[in-house]
Amino acid sequence: MSASPSAVRHGAPDAVADFARPDLAVRPLAVILALTLVVHLVATAITPYELHRDEFLYLAMGRHLQLWRMDFPPGIAILAECVRALLGDSLFAVRLTPALAGTALVALAAVLARELNGGRQAQVFAAVLTLCNVLFMRAASLFQPVVFDQLWWSVAFVALARIARTPSPRWWMLLGAAGGFGLLNKWSILFIGAGMLSGMLLTPQRRALLTPWPYAALLLALVIGAPSIAGQIALDWPLRAQMAGLQEAQLGRIGIAEYAGVQLLFSPFGFIVATIGLVALLRSDAFRPYRVIGVACATTWLLLLALQGKSYYVGPIFPVLFAAGAAFIERVERAPWHVALRRTLVTGCVLWGVVTLPLGLPILPPAQMAAYAAHLGTRAATTTNSGTILQLPQDYADMRGWEAKVREVARVYQSLSPQEQRDVVILASNYGRAGAIDFYGPRYGLPRAVCPCGTYWQFGPGDKSGNVILAVGIDPQRLREAADSVALVATVREPWGVEEEREVPISVVRGTRRSLQSVWPELGPGYR
Repeated sequence: MSASPSAVRHGAPDAVADFARPDLAVRPLAVILALTLVVHLVATAITPYELHRDEFLYLAMGRHLQLWRMDFPPGIAILAECVRALLGDSLFAVRLTPALAGTALVALAAVLARELNGGRQAQVFAAVLTLCNVLFMRAASLFQPVVFDQLWWSVAFVALARIARTPSPRWWMLLGAAGGFGLLNKWSILFIGAGMLSGMLLTPQRRALLTPWPYAALLLALVIGAPSIAGQIALDWPLRAQMAGLQEAQLGRIGIAEYAGVQLLFSPFGFIVATIGLVALLRSDAFRPYRVIGVACATTWLLLLALQGKSYYVGPIFPVLFAAGAAFIERVERAPWHVALRRTLVTGCVLWGVVTLPLGLPILPPAQMAAYAAHLGTRAATTTNSGTILQLPQDYADMRGWEAKVREVARVYQSLSPQEQRDVVILASNYGRAGAIDFYGPRYGLPRAVCPCGTYWQFGPGDKSGNVILAVGIDPQRLREAADSVALVATVREPWGVEEEREVPISVVRGTRRSLQSVWPELGPGYR
């Protein structure tokens, strides 16, 4: 039998733990989940864009998978190989997995509302808030670790809510598994780990630390996430160099206005509900058993603010805050203004989701998208990681012009003599170009690219000396310092791309003075 809202509201402070959870709103949630998946699949079918540069990288990581020796957590590379083996590498195949993960995230928001004793209305509201949020729409449309990060954080919150109610060992194991798979996917799981530890220490849940189960959960997380840790040890902790570079290039300029402001723009109505949820978790007697969740969310939000994290880094705390806010609002007495408040929030949330759909999903062609972004009247939608302003959102600009570059590389490759085609090395200057060549190249008869940057540097220079190089995106003047002959043979233009991709030179280099194998250590990111 379900707990009534009034019984929970007027009972003892811990009364919420004494009632069975409300029934799950199966039918309306089934409709919402079906809509979520269909929207993402239709967007994939009609999109005028290609894969994102990061998607090319993650697919390449799968082809070069070294489980115990990778500079990034290898979960996304493992998943890329599974997708390729089962579904192929079409755009639909690549985008299906994040669409399913995004749908699961919407379901977990509803589950979290139920765990916090929210009834059918609260469950549906939490699901709708997650579905109609730009951040979660965008994340579920890209094959990147972001959507899976959001998923594992939410699974961890489900486990934490169960632990707060009934600290059974199985829920500790679920928490450990979520942490382990999160660690296998993205290092940011450590932030919510720190937040949950703070929540344990600052609430009565600290008593659980005197039992063996938190440590068993930690051990399970470390076992599952061991490949991520092993890669860091084997490569002398490349995460340090990556974070230093990120701080210098992108994070150093982020302050509270951008950090919180962009979170507000993802969904102003969702932000209001999340704020209500956080306050309820921290202050309401009805949520006292779940105060550990509120402290964990607040600590994580403040920690990422202090570290100048990007606004979406903390995004995974919002489904549980939506759930808490929806559950709290549902408990409010049915005075006329309270009913009006609920209806306003629901209606506003849905309308915002509809209006901002082109920001969440890449469905508008570039010219229309640029006009739409200009009419929004906010630069946040088209501001890049480095602070420059584009016509399109950066993610969309990063989905343009890749196959055109590969076609031009193929044309130049075919113009070489048969002997030079056997000897040539395709050298790309960033992982987007290299990844696009590796993805599209086989259909054009191209060999795989090499690239001396980031993760691609780990893949190595191959076994060809580089006496003949087809250079993609490298300044010909720099090349002339290292070779006898450099011919600029083409320039590929993409006006809608990010700045560095708008004019990409392609050169044929002959007579290099040093082999790629000898120069490769000097080209890398400073670690072996």
